[in-house]
Amino acid sequence: MKELFAKSGPEWTTLKDHLLQVARASVSFAEYLEMSNSIAFNGAILHDIGKAHPSFQQRLKGLNRSSNPFRHEISSLLFLSVFPENQHSELIEMVVGHHKSVIRDPGDKGILDLDDGFDYIDYHLGEWDSWSRDAFELLAQLGFKCSPFSKETANQNLRKSIDYTKEQIKVRGWSEWRGLLMGADHFASAMISDTERHIERLFKTPDLKFFNRQSELYPLSIKEDYKSPKRHTIVLASTGAGKTDFLFKRCNGRVFYTLPFQASINAMYKRVANDLEKDNPDLDIRVLHASSVVVKRKKDEEEATLQSLFGSSIKILTPHQLAAVILGLKGYEAMLLDLKGCDIILDEIHTYSGISQAIVLKIVEVLNSIGCRIHIGTATMPSILYNRIKEILGDDTLEVKLTIEEQDKFDRHIVHKVTDLAEAFELVQRAVCHRKKVLIVANKVKKAQEIFDSIRRIAEFKNVPKLLLHSRFRRKDRNEKEALLMGLDESGNPTAQFNTSTEACIVVSTQIVEVSLDISFDLMITETAPLDALIQRFGRVNRKRTADTIGHFKDVYILPPPDDEKECRPYELEVLKRTYKCLPNGEVLHERDLQVLIDQVFTEIDFLQIEKDAIFKSDGKIKIDKLTHRSKSILFQLLKIDSVSAILEKDRFKYEQSYYEDRLGLEIPVRYFSVNKFEQLEKGNRPFVIPDKAYNHVTGLDISLLKPQNLDVKYQML
Repeated sequence: MKELFAKSGPEWTTLKDHLLQVARASVSFAEYLEMSNSIAFNGAILHDIGKAHPSFQQRLKGLNRSSNPFRHEISSLLFLSVFPENQHSELIEMVVGHHKSVIRDPGDKGILDLDDGFDYIDYHLGEWDSWSRDAFELLAQLGFKCSPFSKETANQNLRKSIDYTKEQIKVRGWSEWRGLLMGADHFASAMISDTERHIERLFKTPDLKFFNRQSELYPLSIKEDYKSPKRHTIVLASTGAGKTDFLFKRCNGRVFYTLPFQASINAMYKRVANDLEKDNPDLDIRVLHASSVVVKRKKDEEEATLQSLFGSSIKILTPHQLAAVILGLKGYEAMLLDLKGCDIILDEIHTYSGISQAIVLKIVEVLNSIGCRIHIGTATMPSILYNRIKEILGDDTLEVKLTIEEQDKFDRHIVHKVTDLAEAFELVQRAVCHRKKVLIVANKVKKAQEIFDSIRRIAEFKNVPKLLLHSRFRRKDRNEKEALLMGLDESGNPTAQFNTSTEACIVVSTQIVEVSLDISFDLMITETAPLDALIQRFGRVNRKRTADTIGHFKDVYILPPPDDEKECRPYELEVLKRTYKCLPNGEVLHERDLQVLIDQVFTEIDFLQIEKDAIFKSDGKIKIDKLTHRSKSILFQLLKIDSVSAILEKDRFKYEQSYYEDRLGLEIPVRYFSVNKFEQLEKGNRPFVIPDKAYNHVTGLDISLLKPQNLDVKYQML
């Protein structure tokens, strides 16, 4: 028998090893999900046995030059009759679409797309009597005692599979078996020879007793409501009241914890991992967002390939990662199985607006339908949104709010309205003289850069530590700046920088500081943002609670909103005007008044924005053809995301020679229209190569310098 491979270099995984690895994962997943172990095992063996075909083996070695599309799923289905006939339906579902949508695949390589094209059956059956012997021998080694059969029988197997698939795409619904195989194949392909070791850590319920800690400073920590038998939770409480601990105490199983922004997710991941380490020495906690593979918790890189995979005890991610479920994106069936019956924490839910809010509501609806326990935490929520969530979750929901007396102890800010930046800079000068830490927040990167440049030119600030933070830095630079802002070393000890400094400093940022960054400054200057976002920003000032700080206030200063819609982006002008108008001036912002103010600003929500695009409808029906999925571009269109990656000229060689983690660290998130005139690489995330002159380590990317004439001739010649 020839040596057959499933994966090329550098691992060169043999086909036998890969099939056994996927089979082990499939059986483990099936046991957890209470599905058939036998079907799970057989489907895993069948799914890639077609890789024994010479076209695939030659392609792995770079020898196959045929222009005809070869799909190993099709060759695998030729062996269907090796397995019990009463399992054929499930096995076909596991194999036929484990890489491609069976029809309307973007590359027209789904099995039913090919069925309308060239004579692919003869192509996949080619040399059957020769290569099938190796496959049959491998099946025998794996415990399947079967006699080699003819080309005609193989053809009948394929025809049966095609006919079944054609019937299934007439069904509106989703396939658990396809989801199981996709999850197992993805897991084993990522873990390779470590599959067995990692499987032992899967599906463990975390020990969350750490969150039973109590303190009078955090009123939610001493409430006994968390013991309620009710299935779901909605907690409406001030920032710093102990929401995170309370929500975790409500969890009984594996936990998915969502937060809206990358920075807050990174911080929460490290915080939860460190908090739970003592009681969970082998905790399988993961973090998932666009660049989660570059997140470090300890000195060593976390296992990057694990982040998106099945079975973690705790996973911290964005709701947009869960959007695959409601939109029917690739792998959505596997994600549904992973989520099924788990505890889902949706924290800071008030920060979503527009289509993002509609997506979160639909996620709540779908997760509820698959038996998840849903726990929602918020500091502010419009009554119209609160009532809609309550309507979805029903009466089996624990509702927790602070009393008026408890809310009064969270009054922390005196709000002032200032006329312009000139007045604001005078306030900053006085604050610095009194050794105060100042945070200035702008709504756009360009504005933050302009403010930071102005601050740097003021002589009085020459020796004051200054930091600019926004989204248009190289990811590794941004990670460094976030760490600098937090003022903690890798062990969590204070470094006396910025957040942990006792001296004056100035930080200029965009709204990326709003949520879950545990920083506490003395004074804030901010542009007007929607009221719920502003309240979050205010939470970065006078944040540290002690018995002595209760009843003491610090100042936040708000700049008036601009006059036109264009300048307001990404926010709506009317929302900003209503926010600015309802806020007090020169008075304490009382927590007990926030609900009234919120309802003055947010008077309506379009709950139907997502309904036409979601595959799960509010009436319980599913609107997607079975064994198919949709392109991820639909999510980008809905969120109006046109973000791409760029790298600097000087980073090109390193990017091309590096692996995924290092590549991500070099990337800069940018809008497509600002870089589409530059060269685009074919490596990694296909970044655009932009001029070094457009980037500064201190201030980040300057969009105005993204001009072809700024490219370095030296690099062009190389």
